[in-house]
Amino acid sequence: MSASPRELPRPGAAGSATIGWILESDTRSEPCAELSTFGLTAGERMRRSLARAGCAPRRVDADSLPALAPGDRVALLRADRILDERLVRALVAAPDTWLEDAALGPLGAQVAAQDAAPATAALRGRARAPSSLRRVTPDALVPAWRADLRKSEPPWVCDVRPERAREIERRIFDASYKGATDLVTKWVWPVPARAATRWCAELGVSPNAVTLASWVLALAVIALFAKGSFAPGLLLAWLMTFLDTVDGKLARVTLTSSRLGSVLDHGLDLLHPPFWYLAWNHGLAVASPVATSVAVGGYLVGRALEGVFLARFRIEAHSWRPIDTLFRTVTARRNPNLILLSVGAAGGRPDLGLVMVALWTAVSLGFHSLRLVRAFAAARRGEAVVAWDAAR
Repeated sequence: MSASPRELPRPGAAGSATIGWILESDTRSEPCAELSTFGLTAGERMRRSLARAGCAPRRVDADSLPALAPGDRVALLRADRILDERLVRALVAAPDTWLEDAALGPLGAQVAAQDAAPATAALRGRARAPSSLRRVTPDALVPAWRADLRKSEPPWVCDVRPERAREIERRIFDASYKGATDLVTKWVWPVPARAATRWCAELGVSPNAVTLASWVLALAVIALFAKGSFAPGLLLAWLMTFLDTVDGKLARVTLTSSRLGSVLDHGLDLLHPPFWYLAWNHGLAVASPVATSVAVGGYLVGRALEGVFLARFRIEAHSWRPIDTLFRTVTARRNPNLILLSVGAAGGRPDLGLVMVALWTAVSLGFHSLRLVRAFAAARRGEAVVAWDAAR
């Protein structure tokens, strides 16, 4: 009998400490130590997942089990599987639960101390799962909708096989991508970003170091634009946008995301665009104060509209309907606007580049204003304003 995700309690609901066991296979030929994705072995990836879920993780071999106190609870995971971090977190929070996949079989369990030995034997194929445990599948344990990434992404599970390392890596990377984003991030950056993310992970470069590099580039772009050095400024601007894609992916695929990193990343995203437009105007031979005012003011108002939508309906404005997600690919945000500035500079008319940004900002502002009005109208009619992709 499968349990709904809403029926599963939060971490700590089961009582005392929760310990994480990563169960070695009965044979010494298991491939876990050999498979590495983004600089992490399969075992280390599961260890980090358990630690981030609030467990004290350890590897447990086939011959002996660690001692447990009567009040302890244990989250058991097979070492020859890699689980989506959401599954690990949910399993840790779900007492007396047996997790299994239709194709890969048993994946893990969360049990009381007295059930740890029989559950361990069952996960190793030596016995049947204790009848007291409720059986759930990954889809039943974790909902597909990810509000943080604005997309539906079913929880994933991978069989650890060294020959499938690149396939597993691609699966992990794709799961880290946002669903609603601009056209450059969505269609241009994925392949080079995956390579750069792998390179950073293997060299031990932290996500925060990449974010700080983005900050430095963003400030350098302001200085170059203000001097009228548009070509080198645009080169650094595009490099900055690329790193802005890499840092978040690096944090998610290496399980090293942090509150500080989120503040640095989102703070940069919010702050730098209007300063780029102001600097661009300053660097023009003939200033365009009207276009600059529209570009900067429209950006600020647009962000405010998104904030109102989020505060009122608890979802991102870009997630409400398919048209909102589609328009997010081209709306007047940094990357689409950079395309317009680049076109203007390439044509020898950087002033027209700024005018195009202003015009597109006005169009985008009109679109988002209309969508906000329609959302309020829908709510007054008693309709639920929810993310369209969440129901998939």
